Amino acid sequence: MGTVPTDDLATLVRASVNGDEGAWNELVRRHAGLVAGVIWRYRLSTADAQDVSQLVWLHLIEHLAQIREPAALPGWLVTTTRHECQRYLRVNSRSVSVDPAAMTQLSVDAHDVDEELLAAERVQVLRAALAELSPQHRELLVLLAADPPCPYAEISRILGIPIGSIGPTRSRALDKLRETAAVKTYLQTNGKAARTGGARHALAELE
Repeated sequence: MGTVPTDDLATLVRASVNGDEGAWNELVRRHAGLVAGVIWRYRLSTADAQDVSQLVWLHLIEHLAQIREPAALPGWLVTTTRHECQRYLRVNSRSVSVDPAAMTQLSVDAHDVDEELLAAERVQVLRAALAELSPQHRELLVLLAADPPCPYAEISRILGIPIGSIGPTRSRALDKLRETAAVKTYLQTNGKAARTGGARHALAELE
C-alpha cells in the first residue's frame, strides 16, 4: 500500500490513477459523505442507494485520469450522483410517491430532457458493456467500484491475482470496456447527437 499526503487532493488523484490502494481508499473516504448526501436527498431505497453509489465510483474509476483539475472532483461527483439518482427515479416512477405541489417548482426544458435521457441510456450501455467483459475484468471493476472500497488484498484473494497486477489489470479492463460492441454501437448511433451540448456531456463520460 502506498503512502501519500492525505491533505493533498491532487496527490491523491495522481496516486489513485497509478493504482495506489491507500490513495484510492482515502479518496473514497473523503467523498463518500458527499455522494451519500446527494443520494439521501432523493430518498432512494437502501438497495437503489447502494446501486447508485457503486455506479458513481465505477464512473470515477474510469474517468479519474481525465479530471484535469482535482479541485473539480467534488463537483463532478455531485453531478454524476445526481444523474444516477434521477435515472433511478425515472425507472421506478410507478412506485415513487410524488407531491403534486412540489412539481410546480420544477423547471424542465428540452436541454434537461435531452441530457437526462442520454444519461439514462449511458447507464444501460455501461451495464451492457460490463456484460461483454471477461468475468475477471468485470468482477475487478465492480469490486473497485464498491462502497466502501474493497481492499486490494481482498480483491487479490477473490480474483486470485497478485496485488501488484490490480492496477495494470484495471487499465486493461477499462480499455476493453471502451472497445465493447455496446459502447461502439452507442457512439456510432449517437455520433450526430454527440455534437450537441447535452449529448456531448453524456458521451464524454463514456469516451
